[in-house]
Amino acid sequence: MTPITEVEGRRLALSNLEKVLYPATGFTKGEVLHYYATTAEVLLPHLRDRPVSFLRYPDGPDGQVFFAKNVPPGTPDWVTTAEVPRSEGPARMVLVQDLPSLMWAANLVTEFHTHQWVVDAPGEADRLVFDLDPGTPASIVECCEVALWLRERLAADGIEAYAKTAGSKGLHLLAALRPVSSDAASDYAKQLAVEAEKAMPRLVVHRMTRSLRPGKVFVDWSQNAARKTTATPYTLRARARPFVSAPVTWVEVEECGAPDQLAFQAPDIAPRVQDYGDLLAPLLDADAAGSLP
Repeated sequence: MTPITEVEGRRLALSNLEKVLYPATGFTKGEVLHYYATTAEVLLPHLRDRPVSFLRYPDGPDGQVFFAKNVPPGTPDWVTTAEVPRSEGPARMVLVQDLPSLMWAANLVTEFHTHQWVVDAPGEADRLVFDLDPGTPASIVECCEVALWLRERLAADGIEAYAKTAGSKGLHLLAALRPVSSDAASDYAKQLAVEAEKAMPRLVVHRMTRSLRPGKVFVDWSQNAARKTTATPYTLRARARPFVSAPVTWVEVEECGAPDQLAFQAPDIAPRVQDYGDLLAPLLDADAAGSLP
């Protein structure tokens, strides 16, 4: 029998709690649900009002992994959904607005990916994002070097940047923007990626071409496109271990000398939130948003 749990007055069937999803550490589905329940306070504000794409891995990262953008079959009627424009025509997507919806989505075993815009203004970016992706043998250590350069370059334009781990190998840089078209945000991000490559030619590449990337950091500016999404802060990732896309301090970025210094797993997050609160909270403050030059 599937246990029925009540979350804020909503009845939820949470299934297979003993199932091991991360074989490398024995981390179970029950622990995944517990992680999301205890992280909800800092995670939900970053999900709210943003249509969610789910990267689902119901049998763990070694099983089938697939993207679901449309509202999944069997979605309870109390989960908020919205029609959003897509190139192939409008589609209905899920909005994770509250704890019951978060727990329902977590029960599907999913990474959360969100757009750089909110549902009321599709294609109007209120976030700027850079995905710093290292090509082996480069690692997050080199990403940190690039992030520090980008932080200063953004500050010169009056834009305050914040960092989080990708939860895989790289680093994400985020900034709050006064709403601007996604195209304008993309153009600006590309311009900075090109500048970074000129400033650090041995370290940075701004084009996706695989052959250019070994030993360098690819500054992926393309996730600013209206149709693209980025891993949401605090989401678990479908990796061998329960790695999290975890906010980090600039001191941690400056002092990173080895990849494992910035590799955070689910059990690490509650103590970090206790120490730091939500390091990305400033992204939620409209008054602190920067303007594109």
